[in-house]
Amino acid sequence: MSIEAVKAYLSKFGAADRVKELEVSSATVELAAEALGCEPCRIAKTLSFLVDGQAVLIVAAGDAKIDNPKYKAQFGTKAKMLKPDQAEALVGHAVGGVCPFGVKEGVTIYLDDSLKRFETVFPACGSSNSMIELSIPELEEFSGCAAWIDVCKNWQA
Repeated sequence: MSIEAVKAYLSKFGAADRVKELEVSSATVELAAEALGCEPCRIAKTLSFLVDGQAVLIVAAGDAKIDNPKYKAQFGTKAKMLKPDQAEALVGHAVGGVCPFGVKEGVTIYLDDSLKRFETVFPACGSSNSMIELSIPELEEFSGCAAWIDVCKNWQA
């Protein structure tokens, strides 16, 4: 269901036909990297949080981890990830396929600076075995992100 919503959303950008459905799971950074034959850092993982009762998505590089002090400075609250049932209800995608495309109304999307070091990255497309390769400008445009932020650690060289 969710992958169809993502394809419909991406069709507005002429990119629906670029969505790839894999034969194997890509539900985690490691599985996605293995399935694609790329470095885990190039997987654009979408992390879902609850901020003031609203869903917030942060798209970050596969090797990046949330830095709690940076997160608190950005959002004024402690990082609290959505539970799987909350993610599906508030975002519209199940865990393993959460992505910044075709999300429910009221979801705010941010891109983390950890992605800026790549020419292209691979975000999920609404299911646990889908992805699309996007340039960073495409990711920015297609996600409709509110802003670029710096809330991650462990990725700097």
